[in-house]
Amino acid sequence: MKNFTLYLPLKTLLVICSLLMFSSCAKKLHFATSTVVPAAEGRVKYKKDDNGNYAIDVKIRNLADPKKLTPPKDTYVLWMETDQGTVQNLGQIVSSSGFFTSGLKATLEAVTSFKPRGFFITAEDNAAVTYPGPQVVLRTR
Repeated sequence: MKNFTLYLPLKTLLVICSLLMFSSCAKKLHFATSTVVPAAEGRVKYKKDDNGNYAIDVKIRNLADPKKLTPPKDTYVLWMETDQGTVQNLGQIVSSSGFFTSGLKATLEAVTSFKPRGFFITAEDNAAVTYPGPQVVLRTR
């Protein structure tokens, strides 16, 4: 009985340490409430992979159609602020509505060799722009 009482707390401690170790590998940032699209909310997760690159996963809900903005735009683009002080276009945000819901869901997965410092989304006329336009829709806190 004495060994069993020591085993249970030790096992619990190992499980907690394992969970903390796995959750600490990925960084998670949330987008601040937008004045342009107030209903939009989302997050960015990123982690360093085995090759030294950063895998980035973005999920957003309730992001309005960019054509409904003032002025109307064609697409949303995700930008990353790097630790070197540069800004990188990570790609076009793809929106879709679910089968059982009318709410828009937007996602993007990307990989970069630069270390992220922050993320923001702009409304653009073209997804291949090399510098962000002035209409910032969402920004991480």
